[in-house]
Amino acid sequence: MKWTGIYLVGYVILMGGVLAALWQLDVLATVGTVWTAIGVIIAIGIGIMLAVSSSGTKENVK
Repeated sequence: MKWTGIYLVGYVILMGGVLAALWQLDVLATVGTVWTAIGVIIAIGIGIMLAVSSSGTKENVK
């Protein structure tokens, strides 16, 4: 498994922990399902961008 994949798996686990904490604090009940889903999609997108940007050397294909 490449470092990018491991980074992304770790980020998803982190987001799962944050969501579980917000659920336990009853924050998700006041926010609503739609805004929670939007926030999760944005967080996953940021995680993908961070994983790709730190994936190593970038080479041009000729």
